[in-house]
Amino acid sequence: MNHPGTPPTTSVILRSVSAFDDLLESNRAFSETFALGGFDGIAHAGVAIVTCMDSRIDPLAMVGLKAGDAKIFRNPGGRVTPQALEALVMGVHLLNVQRILVVPHTRCAVASNSEEELRARVAESAGVDAAWQTFHVVRDQQASLAEDVHKVQSHPLIPATVEVGGFIYDVDSGLLEPFV
Repeated sequence: MNHPGTPPTTSVILRSVSAFDDLLESNRAFSETFALGGFDGIAHAGVAIVTCMDSRIDPLAMVGLKAGDAKIFRNPGGRVTPQALEALVMGVHLLNVQRILVVPHTRCAVASNSEEELRARVAESAGVDAAWQTFHVVRDQQASLAEDVHKVQSHPLIPATVEVGGFIYDVDSGLLEPFV
């Protein structure tokens, strides 16, 4: 058995890899037509998007972009966290980002449940107490969006020349609604 902080043994890695066989096979097929090798890694459309991890959101397609056009940062709720700000600062100064979209969405779990409800749902699924876990629920999505846009606009390392917009993505229609 491994102790915390030590790498897993090979047998553990090999045993868990089989759970990913379908994805690895799809990756091999993907690599046959892969065209981004040697790509410079900048945001060619000058765009960064902060959005939710929700699988109903296709960040590039929803704004007509393709791989290589934008930097994407995803987290529960599409919030501008310290990690998102770190990514945005790097994007602006090192990766050609000139426009930033902050995009939470309709029917989001962190905006439609309380902290207690999410803890109870996770505890039920996990079979262990989740009272210690924080989920950073959003009580007022529009107010949180305005706050997040302000965080980006007022960050000392993000110049005023960078355009920042707040939008809510409708997961049922695919439309972005401008808010901030």
